[in-house]
Amino acid sequence: MKTLATGVTLCVLSCSAGAQQGDGTQTSIQAEVFKPAKVDASAERIAQLRAPAGFLIRPFATGLKNPRMLAVSDDGTVYVTRREQGDVLMLRDTDGDGRADGEPVTVANRAGAHGIAIRGNQFYLATMKEIFRAELLPDGRLSPLEMITGDLPDGGQHPNRTLAFGPDGQLYVSVGSSCNACNETNPEHATMLRMSPDGKSRTIFASGLRNTIGFDWNPSTGELWGMDHGIDFLGNDVQPEELNQIRKGHQYGWPHVYGDGGINPQSSPPGEISKAQWKAMSEPMVLGYTAHAAPMQMLFYSGKAYPAEYRGDAFIAFRGSWNRRPASGYEIVRVRFDKGRPKAFEPFVSGFLTDGGTTHIARPVGLAQARDGSLLLSDDANGVIYRVAYDGKTPTSAATAKTPARSMQQQNQAGIGVALALARNETKTRGAVDVSSGAIGPDGSLDKRYSEYADGVSVPLRWSAVPGARSYAVIVEDPDAKPITPFVHWVVWNIPADITQLPEGLPEQARLTVPGGVLQGATSRGSVGYYGPRPPVGDPPHHYHFQVLALDTVLDIAPGSDRDQVLKAVKGHVIAKGSVVGTYRQTVAPLK
Repeated sequence: MKTLATGVTLCVLSCSAGAQQGDGTQTSIQAEVFKPAKVDASAERIAQLRAPAGFLIRPFATGLKNPRMLAVSDDGTVYVTRREQGDVLMLRDTDGDGRADGEPVTVANRAGAHGIAIRGNQFYLATMKEIFRAELLPDGRLSPLEMITGDLPDGGQHPNRTLAFGPDGQLYVSVGSSCNACNETNPEHATMLRMSPDGKSRTIFASGLRNTIGFDWNPSTGELWGMDHGIDFLGNDVQPEELNQIRKGHQYGWPHVYGDGGINPQSSPPGEISKAQWKAMSEPMVLGYTAHAAPMQMLFYSGKAYPAEYRGDAFIAFRGSWNRRPASGYEIVRVRFDKGRPKAFEPFVSGFLTDGGTTHIARPVGLAQARDGSLLLSDDANGVIYRVAYDGKTPTSAATAKTPARSMQQQNQAGIGVALALARNETKTRGAVDVSSGAIGPDGSLDKRYSEYADGVSVPLRWSAVPGARSYAVIVEDPDAKPITPFVHWVVWNIPADITQLPEGLPEQARLTVPGGVLQGATSRGSVGYYGPRPPVGDPPHHYHFQVLALDTVLDIAPGSDRDQVLKAVKGHVIAKGSVVGTYRQTVAPLK
């Protein structure tokens, strides 16, 4: 038995190559590779596991090889995905003895099966690029799987998608980054997505999240919290694992800023955005945990089997480090919350690291609350699902009421059901701008290449010069879209006063270098830059309003701001406005 332990010193020196502009950065980083060896989960070793007084830890099921994410149906049936085996297992404890009855039953097979969620009698399963839906049958098995989404981003370094239903009834999907630290080309990487339960629509809820596998909603406030994986190769104690309150439209720093404001020396933001600007655009973590501990599934406790002080606290499974010495993670951690805010991390179940931290008997991954209020923990090293039950004699807590939906609903209703930009009070003016586009045909239709069904390149625009203008802004909206009405397809501002056109195919980044200093904001999709027409197949033509504002000022707002932030900033500064309307209709379903 050997434990792998190596040390690597990295010297990071910024260089001038494309977006990687030299800024004089030079630092040496001591990076460790330390992998505690796996040993058997014997009865003697399991007996050494540690938990608070009154809690008992026993195997619920064994011999499962690679169990990952867990979910429990309303009748108490336990489901677990196995990524390496590419399946979903069903386990039941009908006699209530705290152990699964007999052998597990395979209920689904899909390569890379990982994320799992249950809502009523609907069962959801995620692989790297697909999400499937099925009905739960009376015997716990599944109806045939139906693919509802097949175009999630490719996996790269973090291919493990996770799923959960929010209190607003929408499906939230965590999509990790494709790399350790890079500027992604697909805006859906390193994000939290929000999707309708039928898979027909989805948006980017939040970004800059390197790999938030574990997330859940606070049962008292309805707010979304998640635990993000930190950047590797920054040293034993950098970057901390981040606990974030995840809000719509917010950006959480990765890959250039981490923790509460640390700067990654290895990366450079696109569009000549400085790291100080990127930091100002990013949300700092709320709490940090030991670096490289690898947070996995997370849940807020809402049962009635634990003492009252556990109500509303969160639990996180930490799979454990491979690049820190001494090793971190390999445990379940409790996060104490008070009045909806996290106060501290504290150990809950530990002892999976053995022999002085040189070996391990488990790599914790999945967490779920069993029907009886105990916790279930999956281990994808030795293939055990553990049950953590309370056997104390103190009074138990009452079950938590249904998680309120108000917070998520308010966030997701902001900016919906409002007038188009030119009709709003913020853009009130008497001046006029003539706007035209070579992308709009004689019949008013947009060429397909400007849609997301084809090339998705931005539309070329021209407008008349306005005397006294110091800058121009462009806002493109579709009032025919549902349920997001109007749907924002493009937000551009700080176009210099001597420029009265935008060329076709502008980069989809927050700051442009040509024309210099032009900033772009977030669309209703949640991405930055132009997002082309994508009406549902068969819809009547949608109308796309290309609206131009002439301003007597240059706006002082952050790159990546949304339409409403831009409109708030332009109020009182619009000296002329105008628009041109193009239509687009998709009659043929795209090839999957």
